[in-house]
Amino acid sequence: TFLLINVVKGTMINGHLVALKVIHMKTEEGIPFTAIREASLLKGLKHANIVLLHDIIHTRESLTFVFEYVQTDLAQYMIQHPGGLHSYNIRLFMFQLLRGLSYIHSRRILHRDLKPQNLLISYLGELKLADFGLARSKSIPCQTYSAEVVTLWYRPPDVLMGSTDYSTALDIWGAGCIFIEMLQGSPAFPGVADVFEQLLKIWAVLGVPTEKSWPGVSDLPNYKPGVCKILLSSVSVLSIRIFKNVFYSQFLSEKKNKK
Repeated sequence: TFLLINVVKGTMINGHLVALKVIHMKTEEGIPFTAIREASLLKGLKHANIVLLHDIIHTRESLTFVFEYVQTDLAQYMIQHPGGLHSYNIRLFMFQLLRGLSYIHSRRILHRDLKPQNLLISYLGELKLADFGLARSKSIPCQTYSAEVVTLWYRPPDVLMGSTDYSTALDIWGAGCIFIEMLQGSPAFPGVADVFEQLLKIWAVLGVPTEKSWPGVSDLPNYKPGVCKILLSSVSVLSIRIFKNVFYSQFLSEKKNKK
């Protein structure tokens, strides 16, 4: 629906520092639905942990969102602080992330695309949820939602297996993955190729689900019992390697701190 999205940070408008999200459109196709959804949701959200949308400028060729200016995002912040963040900063960021989610969830809105790149961080340590292009209001009557939401690394297993009947837990899983990423300095489940590999990463840590451990899992559209049995044999070896790496890294870190 659009040709290009430019984000211009640090622009001065009427004496105020703002960030401009400029969507260059194909005139024959009109405004992208993701932009309409983002604008309609953000206009009604006013909270310290939600990025503030000041104005929308619409021309024939483009749609410009005028946002408050926030200096960086969590992804860039973690690059600048490799090896995991300080425990104080993790608590500070998680508190604000969960408070922001509580706010939108209380208004029956799902973000559906939580990842470090969509969490803005100010120089004062303020965290703000941003990029509501995939967000959805549950107050709009709808039987099911799309399973093609959330960046792969932060997508919960039920959605990976094709569930379209999800709720706020979708965002909470993403928040949990971000929490782990802040702790260890690397993504919790960094799948590379596809949904299958992403599930393998998750099962390696949590184990392959069964009806006993997860009642109803066999009802999910893409649940493959045969594949899971094959995975189970592979996962046992992978689990040992993963946990060894995690605990050994933690041991070295604690030993270094004691010195």
